[in-house]
Amino acid sequence: MLRLALPASLLVLILLFVPIGWLMSLSFLGADGGLSFENYTRIWTEGAYVAIFVTTFQVSLWVTLICVLLGYPVAYTLNLLPEKISNILMLAVLIPCWTSLLVRTYAWLVLLQRRGVVNSALIDLGLIDQPLQLVHNMAGTVIGMVHIMLPFLVLPLYAAMRAIDGNLLRAAGNLGASPSRAFRDIFLPLSAPGLIAGAMLVFVMSLGFYITPVILGGGKVQMISQRIEASVSLFPTWGPASALAVVLLILTAAFLLLSWIAVRKLTPVETEAQ
Repeated sequence: MLRLALPASLLVLILLFVPIGWLMSLSFLGADGGLSFENYTRIWTEGAYVAIFVTTFQVSLWVTLICVLLGYPVAYTLNLLPEKISNILMLAVLIPCWTSLLVRTYAWLVLLQRRGVVNSALIDLGLIDQPLQLVHNMAGTVIGMVHIMLPFLVLPLYAAMRAIDGNLLRAAGNLGASPSRAFRDIFLPLSAPGLIAGAMLVFVMSLGFYITPVILGGGKVQMISQRIEASVSLFPTWGPASALAVVLLILTAAFLLLSWIAVRKLTPVETEAQ
């Protein structure tokens, strides 16, 4: 068995660990080309870097929260429908994934600009007097990212809901539980692993977003990915950019580990055995 796994293990070693090791080695290069911790020290001591990390986590948390609020009802509705109908409606969730991310981002720029479709419709309806500032700020960035990330929450959540035995809810009803209580005490806890997995997937992917914050943020929403690109352009070495990438990689791995532990604790033993 070990010999059969050796080629795949070598491939993983070459394609994954070697680039990561090279990236980490670059992060310890100082401005003079020698070994130094100045790149990491700069991250924690300079207010600009701290502000970028705070902005990145704020945007990622807002995107994750809104995706949960929008995605759970969508997945729940699809779960209640017959399988043939839900499969057809699932195309509405998947179709945006088949469109270029850059195209979707520019489409939101057209929709949300001062004379865009959204502001024009709100003015025509008499809901506002002046156009709202919906782009080149955090609001536009969050809206665009939610549209892109929503399918990544719906898909694992829908799969978790489909795996729930409907007889459990019917049994709860026969025992006198109201539909709301059956949902709260049975369905919601059983769907929690899928919800956590989808939410963490959205959060982790949002941490590394670049195109959408650049276009819809208009330079006013600085995230870590943008700072990495700027560091490569500004500094004579890749040390500062590599340090930022390593810190982001470590934080991402930590969040993935926490989500894995949470899912393991929430997954019933019977489900794991199956």
